[in-house]
Amino acid sequence: MAEDQPKNARQGRVLGWLNPNGPRRWGTSPDDFSEAAAVETVRRAGALFGEGRYFGVDVQGWEHLPASPVLFVANHSGGTTIPDMWGLMVGWYTRFPKGRPLHALAHEMVLATEVTGAYFSERGCVSANREQGLAVLAEWKRDLLVMPGGDLDTWRPWKDRYKVQFAGRKGYAWLALKAGVPIVPIAHAGAHSTLVVLSDGQKIAKAFKLPELFRASIWPVHLSLPWGLAVGPLPHLPLPAHLRYRFGPPIAPTEVVAPGEDPSPEAILALDEAVRAQMQRQLDALREESSRVSRLARLASRARRGA
Repeated sequence: MAEDQPKNARQGRVLGWLNPNGPRRWGTSPDDFSEAAAVETVRRAGALFGEGRYFGVDVQGWEHLPASPVLFVANHSGGTTIPDMWGLMVGWYTRFPKGRPLHALAHEMVLATEVTGAYFSERGCVSANREQGLAVLAEWKRDLLVMPGGDLDTWRPWKDRYKVQFAGRKGYAWLALKAGVPIVPIAHAGAHSTLVVLSDGQKIAKAFKLPELFRASIWPVHLSLPWGLAVGPLPHLPLPAHLRYRFGPPIAPTEVVAPGEDPSPEAILALDEAVRAQMQRQLDALREESSRVSRLARLASRARRGA
């Protein structure tokens, strides 16, 4: 999460070379967002996402949502193709086609080019730093989505697909406390079934100095289409999957922060622990749900063979 970085380290070295005068400023104004573009994107995505489609989308827990502004904190899954983000966008703008924009903090590479920067900022992505996140919540009074685990989360190994992986990043807790807004955790399962991640490749990334060059902590090894065995964060052709999202009950800020002051380390730590604990409970429930469905499918198969 970029707001955990000092100001002079927010760009990876490669982007610093490409943008010596600083990054382009896509995703820094509420006017960058286009409700019409977001809804049209969801309409087009409906060919692939939704009930009975290539990617099933199952969203539960809408009743937990307080009024805007809210900080939504989600786990991240599914590699560079980010099917979890597209599925959540479909669910959100199907539920709220008007009047409730959802902004998301995006990695600098997403907003670094004319094509991707313009496209994703029009659909709600904003620069991933504390100042921008605070502007969305406190000034624009809009909802904000943060995926603290970032690349480490979306490329976590298959065996850890039901584990919270925030990599010690707590900037989102600072943001919620500073803005005085509740956090609603979103647990997701399904996108990790579109490929099989064997290793996140953190040691490889460190050896090639990727954290300094691209602000990337991973160089994953995975089984995916069309590559077969692949090394690196290559976009893949995702296998069909059932994408499940669970909004949890809101977690209120536990400390009132005076203007000009920062939240206390104790409050940040406590809020982070509460969010991760609730999200892990939701992921455990999703894992149990998957196991139950698998058991029923096996029983049904045996019954058909015995008939």
